[in-house]
Amino acid sequence: MSRVVGKKKHSDTHDKVVLNIQRTLCYIILAFLAILCLFSFYVLIINTTRSHPDIQKGFSMLPGKSFVVNLKNLLADKNLPIISGMMNSLIVASLSGILSVYFSAMTAFAIHAYDFKFKKMAFSFIMLIMMVPTQVSALGFVNQMRDMGLLNSFIPLIIPSVAAPIVFFFIKQYMDSVLPMELIEAARIDGAHEFRIFNQIVLPLMKPALAVQMIFQFVASWNNYFIPSLLINKADKKTLPILIAQ
Repeated sequence: MSRVVGKKKHSDTHDKVVLNIQRTLCYIILAFLAILCLFSFYVLIINTTRSHPDIQKGFSMLPGKSFVVNLKNLLADKNLPIISGMMNSLIVASLSGILSVYFSAMTAFAIHAYDFKFKKMAFSFIMLIMMVPTQVSALGFVNQMRDMGLLNSFIPLIIPSVAAPIVFFFIKQYMDSVLPMELIEAARIDGAHEFRIFNQIVLPLMKPALAVQMIFQFVASWNNYFIPSLLINKADKKTLPILIAQ
């Protein structure tokens, strides 16, 4: 009996040692990957403090002494209104992210919670739209915005983001796994109307998916250059990617 207990203790000790080694290796790998991801930001911050001749000399781990001069030169450049460009990009990216996530979640809820005649056809149609590149419809979209008098406006950059098939598909798949129909039916029996069910029950359950898609949409809208460059000509309306390209 004592031998069996001793072997069990030895086995448990061995398993703990192996587990600790595996965890240590995982932490080392994750730390290395984190350093690789953050290194580019470190280089960016360091280079903002260095003058142009210093940057041409090569990389340096230590910051320079030209941050204030670089900042003054950047803010004084009338051809590059960086502050207004950042504000314009922030407005467009924030509203585009919020609208695309909210209405995509609402569309996914409609496909998930309701049974109607052309439900499968509607889902397939949205998936087909997801396959159409932006460049295919760009010319017609620009001509339509010109006819509507919406050139040099943020409206064509924000409102079309409501229709986001990729966001819809991701949220729909997540909703199928975390939102049981029994919960919706129980809320209906308790007298909750559909908008209250969606806003107070469905959206809180979808927070992880909504947060991920909000980040993706914000970054995609912030980096968007193609459509804004076709619609925006006024300097005070240009977003940051347009200014950087210039």
